[in-house]
Amino acid sequence: MLARTWSAALVGIDAVKVGVEVDIAGGLPGIVVVGLPDTAVQESRERVKAALKNAGYAFPMRKIVINLSPADLRKEGPSFDLPISMGILAASEQVNPQLLDSHLFLGEVSLDGSLRPVTGVLAIAAAAQKIGLPGIVVPEANVREAAVVKGLKVYGFAHVAHVADFLNNPANYSPVEFNGEQELARSPYTGLDLKDVKGQAQARRALEIAAAGGHNVIFVGPPGSGKTMLARRLPSILPPLSFDEALEVTQIHSVAGMLREKGALVNERPFRSPHHSASGPSLVGGGSYPKPGEISLAHRGVLFLDELTEFKRDVLEFLRQPLEDGSVTISRTRQSVSFPSQFTLVASTNPCPCGYFGDTIQPCTCTPRQRESYWAKLSGPLMDRIDLQVAVNRLKPQEITRQFSGEGSAPIRERVQIARDRIQQRFKQDTPRCNAEMQSRHLRQWCALDETSTQLLEGAIRKLGLSARATDRILKVSRTIADLAEDETLQSHHVAEAVQYRTIDRMQ
Repeated sequence: MLARTWSAALVGIDAVKVGVEVDIAGGLPGIVVVGLPDTAVQESRERVKAALKNAGYAFPMRKIVINLSPADLRKEGPSFDLPISMGILAASEQVNPQLLDSHLFLGEVSLDGSLRPVTGVLAIAAAAQKIGLPGIVVPEANVREAAVVKGLKVYGFAHVAHVADFLNNPANYSPVEFNGEQELARSPYTGLDLKDVKGQAQARRALEIAAAGGHNVIFVGPPGSGKTMLARRLPSILPPLSFDEALEVTQIHSVAGMLREKGALVNERPFRSPHHSASGPSLVGGGSYPKPGEISLAHRGVLFLDELTEFKRDVLEFLRQPLEDGSVTISRTRQSVSFPSQFTLVASTNPCPCGYFGDTIQPCTCTPRQRESYWAKLSGPLMDRIDLQVAVNRLKPQEITRQFSGEGSAPIRERVQIARDRIQQRFKQDTPRCNAEMQSRHLRQWCALDETSTQLLEGAIRKLGLSARATDRILKVSRTIADLAEDETLQSHHVAEAVQYRTIDRMQ
């Protein structure tokens, strides 16, 4: 007898519908899986056989052929265990096959028949809803994740016997309901606070500008000046995730298998801080069947590269295209996938190998050649893509001993939210979500300069040797500064402040 049900395979962060056909016919007992399965799918034969027997079902001692279609799509992982189990039970007439064609099944089966959670459930649930399947059956541990998708009936079970009973007696079960928007709304920020940072007024101002406009920023200063402390507090002044943004972030973390410790929905902007020994594929994603890298895991959040000059130059060059396009495409022999990567880059570095060039107390021991070689690790095209270059100086003794801390994150976040609202209102009929994403046509429309501002900018271009891309970055930062001041037109002091955030250009 032939039975068919549905499952799905992941391609990047999207999912493709997969038909699971089970045919039980005469012949020598055995199980054959076809349809380009990987090792984990091939091993499901033994897991499913043991699970069904231990759950009390009769396993058919006949020839069983399992086909996963489309046959040219690679299937990987243990998530096909549950649909294969139900297909075998339906083909052997032990469960009612009526619901198999209208539901998508997903889950790993243990030898005792219990269901274990799998990755990528949110992406697969979204695909099921998109193609018109009314329901999805998942392991109990994945049920809240799948229930985030609206308009989809989600059923969660802990054992294959419960799934079989659901197929035979569907009226006895109700779908799980979960309101992701309410869950997101009552999740307050509990991270670090800018009030812990003493002094560093210019760096704090740069963080506020970066948060309001989505600008990339690099801090340059001696050891112990607070560069890392500042960077780790950027998420505290970013606006909270919208529901659509939370879905995007959750889907990426689900595919990467990192959602289990975060619950059903990622409710805070990601903060990723890879070590300087990280490889290029670990940053952008990779593998024989590509998975998201650090830049995609930082989507809609912050990617922090501490000690930027310690990263290998070829690794840093991997960032150039994602910083410009907001996505990364990884091509392999069998497939090509794209991952979103719209993140705010925050980097920190010392001004020289010893760390004390320009310091007022500790003398620098580096030669000019050593400093030149040190900065040569950062290419001009990469630095052009960093909008804010900020000097972080050593704190004065009175700043260190002062009991009063700086302004907290909450009021800054309110100002950032007001500026973001202005920006979104401006671009409501267009694609940019923040000023950092503006294209040339947006600059012409929203960043027009008067004569004084034009002369000031031209002087900066000549003196600092700025490229056209760096000049556009200055205009974008100027637009954000004006938005924070609630000014509709750019003025010369907005441009002047933006030019001041080109510390590294002035050091060359």
